[in-house]
Amino acid sequence: MSTMSQRSHLTDSKAWRVVGRLEGGQTQAEVSQAIGVSQSVISRIWNRFLETESAGRRPGQGRRWATTPNEDRYLVLTARRHRNMKATLLQQHLRSATGTTVSIQTIRNRLHGVGLYARRPMVCVRLTSRHRRDRREWATEHVNWRRNEWSNVLFSDESHFSVHPDNRRIFIWRYRGSRNNPSFMHESVRFGGRGVLVYGGISIDGRTYLYIIRDGPLTARLYRDEILRPIVVPYAAAIGDDFILIDDNSRPHRANLVEDSLFEEGIVRMEWPACSPNMNPIEHVWDALGRRVAGRQPPPQTLQELERALLEEWDRIPQLVINSLIDSMPQWCSTLLAVRGNHTPY
Repeated sequence: MSTMSQRSHLTDSKAWRVVGRLEGGQTQAEVSQAIGVSQSVISRIWNRFLETESAGRRPGQGRRWATTPNEDRYLVLTARRHRNMKATLLQQHLRSATGTTVSIQTIRNRLHGVGLYARRPMVCVRLTSRHRRDRREWATEHVNWRRNEWSNVLFSDESHFSVHPDNRRIFIWRYRGSRNNPSFMHESVRFGGRGVLVYGGISIDGRTYLYIIRDGPLTARLYRDEILRPIVVPYAAAIGDDFILIDDNSRPHRANLVEDSLFEEGIVRMEWPACSPNMNPIEHVWDALGRRVAGRQPPPQTLQELERALLEEWDRIPQLVINSLIDSMPQWCSTLLAVRGNHTPY
């Protein structure tokens, strides 16, 4: 719709310009063309001037504010006390408490006005005081490592991908910059649902091939026979005597037969703090892989299509992205110390 056909309001200064042009002898059509508003707006301003001798809008003129200050405070307090309450439920609470019915957008506008926005919470694992202590100790030990030391490390992990990922949205009302507040986080457990389990490893200037784990859930024997021996051992030989393996503390990884196999192969494993997937840069590679697969057109609809997409997109992730993630490890350690072993923004 053009500007000329819209019903609009002019500022007081422009309204007085309209009056000045009309008093100077211009027609309403000419003023409408010059100012860039419809002729009905010009007529309304002129009539107002004739009635009140003022071109400005009367005090209180315009749309009435839908809520009172007390109702606004009620909305803000309710949202702060119930961070995950949806705007529709806030609307119902306001109606029940005050009898006032407003639109969902009005609810959002009032909360936005005080800086509260609906955002998805950061998903993380639950940390105990012991977990935080172990994370601090690990960060202290590695904060001064340099690139040549990190270049000997293979960051490895398994990840689960679904054909139809869980798209349920959990939102919380929070202020900008408060994403890492522990009270605004959503704690979860790993894996679940029908999909594909994969194994991969990354290092500076390299990565393993992506292995699809098809023979049921991961077991210690499967980890040794199908991952360590055919994938990790050759990779370690390529890096050299200073090779270090990072994997998490899941039961299959820490089984005796796995420990014995690593000892026999002369592979050193880095001690890893429990419940610390966010400290492993491969988690960000999994996120990138998931986004790349989800962005394919058309997206995979079957497990076979998902497997093919994962294999193709894994190889397409730029090595510069992986290198950059690993090069950030000193910063990750510094941040981990700054938050005393708690959850980090990474």
